[in-house]
Amino acid sequence: MYDKAEIKAKGGDGGNGVIAFRREKYIPYGGPDGGDGGRGGDVIIRASGAIDSLRGYRGKKYYRAGKGSHGQGSRKHGRNGADLFLEVPTGTIVTAGNEDGTVEAIADLEKPGDAVVVARGGRGGWGNTHYTSATNQAPRIAQRGEPGEERNIFLEMRLIADVGIIGYPNAGKSTLLAAASAARPKVASYPFTTLEPVLGVVEAGEESFVMAEIPGLIEGAHQGRGLGHDFLRHAMRTKVLIHIIDGSSGSPVKNMLNINDELNRFDPALARKEQIVALNKIDMEGVRERLKEIRREMEGAGVRAHYISAATGEGIGGLMEAALKVLRTETTRVERVPVVEKVFRPRPREGGINVSRVGDEFVITAPGLDRIMVGTGVGPGELRWQLNYQLTGMGVNKILKKAGAKPGDKVRCGELTWEWTATGGKA
Repeated sequence: MYDKAEIKAKGGDGGNGVIAFRREKYIPYGGPDGGDGGRGGDVIIRASGAIDSLRGYRGKKYYRAGKGSHGQGSRKHGRNGADLFLEVPTGTIVTAGNEDGTVEAIADLEKPGDAVVVARGGRGGWGNTHYTSATNQAPRIAQRGEPGEERNIFLEMRLIADVGIIGYPNAGKSTLLAAASAARPKVASYPFTTLEPVLGVVEAGEESFVMAEIPGLIEGAHQGRGLGHDFLRHAMRTKVLIHIIDGSSGSPVKNMLNINDELNRFDPALARKEQIVALNKIDMEGVRERLKEIRREMEGAGVRAHYISAATGEGIGGLMEAALKVLRTETTRVERVPVVEKVFRPRPREGGINVSRVGDEFVITAPGLDRIMVGTGVGPGELRWQLNYQLTGMGVNKILKKAGAKPGDKVRCGELTWEWTATGGKA
């Protein structure tokens, strides 16, 4: 069962802006006309009804959206990178790992078409036209494209069913599902016959609902014993639980209480779900002989149970009608999976200007300034002037002075390093 996957997603890098000047005959003062780089593509995870598992993500682990193209002269904008869509089954929960080791809930993709951006593409860099002003009419600087966002993404598929069948292994869950629907799960006389959840559609008159067998419940399941955590989470989405009990066991009531305790230990919300109790295997000779005793035991524990035989079909119709009746009321107040409900994650605002001292250098962090690149053939004097112009306009020179920078100190921003003076820098 491929219902969990871990992948790495990377948004496309933005394209670089370009340093260019208009050079045409009879136009002596064409001026700068470098275009901007294109935006990198986003990685988008989208729910699809045509996908039934996460098997496709078993082998390939790294996914990257398209890069943005670089800008060109004549103010031509680079082409935006192509978005990358990753299709997942309906009911997939998307989370992401953060650098500090925490996990962030991103989206619960409940319906076909639900989508979320998990790795944003980088913005394209500015061309030199953005740096033009009355006092800087021939800028020879542009901006590199922004790197795409890269994140570790965790995908977890949780079945979307109206009714979940729970109970000890070999209690008759698979037989009940086969008797009530057209599903054909594996049925045998040994535990853990079912190694993955099985869905079936139950028709009750003119109405129908989806029923799922939830396998793997034993004592200690909440700690991962047996098939424990692999399948307990699938019960989270169900609106109603049919708790099937093996009538041939030594203490049916004790078995029921043990399973409910496991549900509560895994997640109290599971234990609060509406349950319909069904005692199975009443067709067996030993069970029929004890049936009055079992009824008294159930009633003494305050349990109203249905008495059925999944093998012969006895009592199945009444059990399904009871499930449908409860569904009609539970649908309006079903508990949703506790995940942040959002399909759009806005880009965080860029931080302000920051100057810090690292060794013998003053390091400037400023929105977009660390991506400045200089054109070829720019001499030290012009480079110093261009950088000082940008620093002065953004107020960085004042911040450097407050941080204790003195003439001759080294200043670094992105890939550029220079000697700073109170009015500028010496390249």
